Amino acid sequence: MLSGKELILATKQYATEDRAKSWYYLLSTLVLVTAAYTGAVFAPYIIVKLICGVLAGLITVRMFVMYHDFEHHAILNKSFAANVIFTAFGMLSLAPVTIWKRSHDYHHKHNSKLFSSSIGSYLIITKEKFDSLSKKEQRQYLLSRHPLVIIFGYFTMFIYGISVQSFLSNPKKHLDSLIALVIHFAITALVLIYAGWQVWLFGMFIPFFISGAFGDYLFYAQHNFPSVVFRENEDWAYEKAALESSSFMRLNPVMNWFTANIGYHHIHHLNSRIPFYRLPEVMHDIPELQHPKTTSLSLKDVIACLKLKVWDKEQGKMVGV
Repeated sequence: MLSGKELILATKQYATEDRAKSWYYLLSTLVLVTAAYTGAVFAPYIIVKLICGVLAGLITVRMFVMYHDFEHHAILNKSFAANVIFTAFGMLSLAPVTIWKRSHDYHHKHNSKLFSSSIGSYLIITKEKFDSLSKKEQRQYLLSRHPLVIIFGYFTMFIYGISVQSFLSNPKKHLDSLIALVIHFAITALVLIYAGWQVWLFGMFIPFFISGAFGDYLFYAQHNFPSVVFRENEDWAYEKAALESSSFMRLNPVMNWFTANIGYHHIHHLNSRIPFYRLPEVMHDIPELQHPKTTSLSLKDVIACLKLKVWDKEQGKMVGV
């Protein structure tokens, strides 16, 4: 049985890409997302516009996972053309490179550390800490994890959390966050003024709302599920955090495509240099990775994840309040 560094080393052979395959997946996804946005804007029937808008949002999630892989140097590393494409995508998706890479790299290095994992992730506090807070502080904490905050991730996570807060925290380092906001709201204003509310609704708001809500929930559920384990910093180990604190989300083939296999999150956290299209291969080949902690998009599992609020040290699990 492989464990510890041996398990990490066993994944190393998979941390290589097929360059042609990476370009194929990127370019085909760009074609499909462009087609979906085009349909949302120009289709003659409302129902077709709506379907295209929803598809545009879901394909944007796939594109975002590829952007995320690129920033991990898992695909198309050192490609100038890919860098241009993904930098532009990061700006347009309200997750510019400086803040996304800094916060996400920190998240990988500190995943599930009880007292230092909140950067790039949802804040987790202990039940004991929660009970010691004032009523106002308790409400603020619970609000940050409220289902509506996740559903409205377009506003709460991408506009405010990633873009506004990052710029205000360090204007010089995160100037691209301000630029992303200016571009986003300039496009919104131009679309509303010159193209009308229908183009804005189906070609902009619905895709951003769908991708924001779905992406935000995926990120939440990958580290906030009933069997998750959080550890004191001194008891933390990288491979344990990957396997005990990152879920495998059981999805059908269609949803695996839309999410670019990000549901294989325990493997991704074990080795973030593995391209998204090789994650199922790793799980198939390495027996130690075939029995992960799981969740899904079923209503039962979604409710179970959303009920979790604080870490109970005595019970050794996440609980509600």
